[in-house]
Amino acid sequence: MKIFLDTANVDEIRRAAELGLVDGVTTNPSLIAKEGKAFKERIQEICSIVPGDVSAETISTDWEGMVKEGHELATWAPNVVVKAPCTPDGLRATKVLSDEGIKVNVTLIFSVTQGLLACKNGAHIISPFLGRLDDIGLDGMQLVRDLAVLKRNYGFRAQVLAASIRTPNHVIEAAKAGSDIATMPASVFNMLYKHPLTDIGMTRFLADWKTLPNYEEAIFGRAAAAVRG
Repeated sequence: MKIFLDTANVDEIRRAAELGLVDGVTTNPSLIAKEGKAFKERIQEICSIVPGDVSAETISTDWEGMVKEGHELATWAPNVVVKAPCTPDGLRATKVLSDEGIKVNVTLIFSVTQGLLACKNGAHIISPFLGRLDDIGLDGMQLVRDLAVLKRNYGFRAQVLAASIRTPNHVIEAAKAGSDIATMPASVFNMLYKHPLTDIGMTRFLADWKTLPNYEEAIFGRAAAAVRG
């Protein structure tokens, strides 16, 4: 499963990318607005850090406007994916753009039927918002499972991207459900590799290692150990 960061903060993206674990980034107008940077400048900066897909959202509500914006966004960097909502106009724009070879992430998907229509119109990514479904008492992860089955049944090329992820458990369940991608805030990503027993184990191992005679010399060599001392 690919791991995307859902952020427009380049410091967060750089830190995570240095681990070699970030496959792409999703953004939206709200995330961009928080950064106080020009939209184009920030998207291009993110695209220079991350080699994979970077979703940049259209803001028009009519399909002609979305197509026009999509044409412009696609020129900003080779890894830009145009983000359009799952509305009638968004689906029409998806069809036009995808037929032209422009990748589209159809966002704000809350039902299997919406996902089906997005796939039929050539979406590169479909984004079910599982956390928001959970918020209203529905099973958001079931939608991810259903869309993964839908993709397998008909061989759709669209990647299922689990969005609105709130916890590491969401990441685990998305992977088990067969999601192609999970996008998450940096705060959730940073919890994926942390565990209190790992920290305790490291502390214990280091303490025990220092009880060995000449441990620094064994690791760093006599001269280096003397300098460190």
